[in-house]
Amino acid sequence: MKTSCYSKYNGLNAISIAGECPEWYKGKQYKKLAPKYWFWKKWHDGEFSDIDYVKYYYSEVLDKLDAQEVYNQLGEDSVLLWDLEKNTRVNFHFPRPSFL
Repeated sequence: MKTSCYSKYNGLNAISIAGECPEWYKGKQYKKLAPKYWFWKKWHDGEFSDIDYVKYYYSEVLDKLDAQEVYNQLGEDSVLLWDLEKNTRVNFHFPRPSFL
């Protein structure tokens, strides 16, 4: 399992984990891994720090999922997509979830 962004990967194993995909993206989606809009918006607008974003991503999203179940549903060869290029400040400091 790997991560990438929409502009860099368009293979058959792509699975979007974003709250909203680009309009042109017609591939698979796994919304269970998408950040909740309320904390994403606060981070996006500068009300939350990167640390706050990661804290809420874990408490509101990842901690509520079974890592093995997610891994089994998505598959070893999946490439999880999000918009890395727009959100680089989180992606360089984002702790790796256990299923990756």
